[in-house]
Amino acid sequence: MMRTGILHADGAARGNPGPAAIGVVVTDSDGAELKAFGEAIGVATNNVAEYRALIAGLQAARDLGIDSLRVRLDSELLVRQMTGAYRVKSAHLKPLHELARTLASTFADVRFEHVPRSENARADALCNQALDAPEREAAPDPHAPDEAAPHPRLF
Repeated sequence: MMRTGILHADGAARGNPGPAAIGVVVTDSDGAELKAFGEAIGVATNNVAEYRALIAGLQAARDLGIDSLRVRLDSELLVRQMTGAYRVKSAHLKPLHELARTLASTFADVRFEHVPRSENARADALCNQALDAPEREAAPDPHAPDEAAPHPRLF
């Protein structure tokens, strides 16, 4: 039996280029959320962020065992490039486009749809949360010696 799903993905950069992030939501065909995440990706252009979100979403859907995927994006440019209606002219986007096409080809069925931003709100919110997240302190190394613990005697 074929497992179907819906992917909502969004990427954004504050400044172009500037600090960028992605938001990804994968649901089953009834809309139940299977996986959702946002992630800062460093400095990138908006189009690079959009492609990185799509790639991360395609990988997540594949990892969830989805065979038939409807991809819903609010970037008309990305949808038209992925469907072949527009050529990818920017040299820096070509490798990302090729990777996205390769990942898309691993599904038995994949369809790309342009949707208004309002229909991509959850992915957009995850993307913005990742952009707004303060720099987190590095987690402490669990293998580092505890400074408060007494040092063992060596002799």
